[in-house]
Amino acid sequence: MTKTQSARRRELILRSAVQQRLLEPDHAVLAGFVDLDGVLASITNLHGAFPASLNVMHTVAAKANCLVPVLEAFSRNGMGCEVASPGELAQALAAGFAPERIVYDSPSKTRAELAQAVELGVAVNADNFQELERMDSILAGRASDSRIGVRINPQVGSGDIAEMSTATLTSKFGIALEDDGNRRRLVQAFQDRPWLTWLHAHVGSQGCPQELMAEGITKTVALAEEINASLGRRQVVGIDIGGGLPVNFTSDDTAPTFDEYVERLRAYAPALFSGAYQIITEFGRSLLAKNGFTAAYVEYTKTSGGRRIAITHAGAQVAARTVFMPDSWPIRITAHNPSGHLKEGATAPQDIAGPCCFAGDVVAQARLLPVLEPGDIVTLLDTGAYYFSTPFHYNSLPDPAVYAVRTNPDGEVKFDLVRRAESIQELLDRTGAHQM
Repeated sequence: MTKTQSARRRELILRSAVQQRLLEPDHAVLAGFVDLDGVLASITNLHGAFPASLNVMHTVAAKANCLVPVLEAFSRNGMGCEVASPGELAQALAAGFAPERIVYDSPSKTRAELAQAVELGVAVNADNFQELERMDSILAGRASDSRIGVRINPQVGSGDIAEMSTATLTSKFGIALEDDGNRRRLVQAFQDRPWLTWLHAHVGSQGCPQELMAEGITKTVALAEEINASLGRRQVVGIDIGGGLPVNFTSDDTAPTFDEYVERLRAYAPALFSGAYQIITEFGRSLLAKNGFTAAYVEYTKTSGGRRIAITHAGAQVAARTVFMPDSWPIRITAHNPSGHLKEGATAPQDIAGPCCFAGDVVAQARLLPVLEPGDIVTLLDTGAYYFSTPFHYNSLPDPAVYAVRTNPDGEVKFDLVRRAESIQELLDRTGAHQM
């Protein structure tokens, strides 16, 4: 099988990690890798997809990879940051994002969180009418540089993964646009609040087709036009179109591309490209997933019921979505020998299991791979978003090390530590031992 350029690059990174002992069988059995060269290419593609004539601020969704040095790479390369918690806000600020380049989205912001955002000048998208009323009291008698918007749910339906679909009839996010009386209440909300100048909709996520996403943005743009016409002034000046572009987890191909999505938006919502509105985007997975992978050693192998099983150090603690929803979140896995070279030879169906103490801790079932042996390495591909960056602390497994990777023109691989491997003492401190 011919290796893709991406596969060759991953193998080079893995071999270099083994040579530099960032992976080794006794003390560094699991690690995550973020390819910063790939991240920069994704950022470039995103910026190039939107016409230069438009006023667009692209933000990265911090939830996709909240590690501060990774976020700092986005800040350094012209991106803003979308956050959805006090922790993510703190991480964005620590990464160097200016407050005016941060957008705060969350369905459960407290008064203190809203007041902090307004004080800093962070953009806020209110989730519901009650939050708008809360903003009335927070903004009363004070000036703020914050851009204030309201999130709507255009109620366009579900994608293939219901749990990830944010614009269903009964979604918890935003103001349900088609519910009785809500359109009228939204127009009135803008009439009563001159400081309310943005609309926000986040329709997409994994499993959502581009047509569904574009339909939701079309309804959002139409609402902006309706509000401005009803008020007789251009009060809605910006539209936050969210992110949610799905990722291809079946091969190294990037599909859909940002260019393809922009063309779909242009066909569905031409007014978005008229220059009348500022635009904010909030992509995360599509910027990061394919630019990262997880590497783990095989500790033991066995056969059970005629099925080969490889017990590895990568399971639910770094691949929770895949373990708990394997049909919705299947990921690719490659097999490597202890040096990091791609393993060759006879293949067989094998379960790739993790270290967690429950039966379902399996990241792939009956996957056809070269026969694995103890000391081999498996890689979980396309895991640069949501996987190793936000570990699940089941069984008190320590957080793995994460490295940022760059290569120079000579092909030399350079690693920078993003998050060190959690020590047992740090784990004890995190679980309250220091209180004894």
